Amino acid sequence: MSSFLNGKRILLVISGSIAAIKAPDIIRLFRRKKADIRCLVTKGGAHFITPLALASLSGHPVAQDMWDESEESSIRHIRLAREADVIIVAPASADFISKMANGLANDLASTVILAADSPILVAPAMNHRMWHHSATQRNIHRLKSDGIAFIDPEAGPMACGETGIGRLADPEDIILSTESLLAREENHQSLKNRHFIVTAGPTYEPIDPVRYLANRSSGKQGFAIAEALQKSGAKVTLIAGPVYQATPDGVDRVNVETAIEMEEAVEAALPADGAIFTAAVADWRFRYSPYKYKKGRSAPDLTLIENPDILSTISHKKTDRPFLVIGFAAESEDLLENAKLKLQKKGCDWVIANSVIGNEEAPSAMGGDYNKISIISHADVENWALMSKKEIALHLVSKIADYFNLANNFPSSIISK
Repeated sequence: MSSFLNGKRILLVISGSIAAIKAPDIIRLFRRKKADIRCLVTKGGAHFITPLALASLSGHPVAQDMWDESEESSIRHIRLAREADVIIVAPASADFISKMANGLANDLASTVILAADSPILVAPAMNHRMWHHSATQRNIHRLKSDGIAFIDPEAGPMACGETGIGRLADPEDIILSTESLLAREENHQSLKNRHFIVTAGPTYEPIDPVRYLANRSSGKQGFAIAEALQKSGAKVTLIAGPVYQATPDGVDRVNVETAIEMEEAVEAALPADGAIFTAAVADWRFRYSPYKYKKGRSAPDLTLIENPDILSTISHKKTDRPFLVIGFAAESEDLLENAKLKLQKKGCDWVIANSVIGNEEAPSAMGGDYNKISIISHADVENWALMSKKEIALHLVSKIADYFNLANNFPSSIISK
């Protein structure tokens, strides 16, 4: 049976860590899997492993110098970034992780990372105190939020004589993680050119020319999901309430204000392969007054009128119903019970439940950068750990890709909008 890595182009970036001495083992394993592996070594990495040894093992010249005159005409950092099916940073020192997290580009390796559009796997290696330092963990968290994959270091004795977490992951595990990452990327091809509708943010329901009914939704989760879908090759229509989030590159944004406007925009965006309703749509609106209610007079009679139920309307469509419809449930109590009831009542495929009451385990879902969700389907309940909303978006898109892969015979929608 041929290896999944057969013929894959691997770029191995070796930064300045004593664990660089394990690079030969990594190279041998990749070559055993019939991968085409090339090496890029930093100035620090070259203190631990010679470029000559790396070239002998990989069968290719080793990239080192940003200003190699023989490569100048080919714009070397762009070529290296574009040619690789996957980039692996192993070992990744604390210094190099910091460069990646902050977008520095002052040598060939950091410039290649910044120019890359292929998946990246990072295998850290450092002293255990450096690994646990808040700055290192902050940098890693930022990179994970940006979609960079990590394989955590192992615990054990280190070259410095201390013991703790910081040893480079086993080379076999690095190979397996690379295969898993590439499989996930190929899995995302099931979303290529499919059309998704994502709603995000609050709705504003006007009372009079200066007042309105609203909520604290920031739109961050919906915008993160739209961005992750677009990066997976999907065509995304983002229908946004009044928020100040920047539109992700390549996403078609439609701005609305009220629930009725949002419903009309969703209907206009159909047909779609999937619809993800993250927006916190106001359940009610008021009978609008064209004149401002004046203070000092008797309190106005603000009669509530029920708004359209967009999630239920789309879920129960006889024609043009998206293949996958996902709703969000923001609850203050009985989170899972209420989310399960919503799944049954609305007729959608999944409900993503999150709490609007912050506690020690997780902050409120409204307005922040982090969330703790549960995904309820008709089959089971998945409870996810606390993550940034960007991380949630990345994992959710992977789950959506799995869902579409199970429907091998489902045709892509005709994209005409």
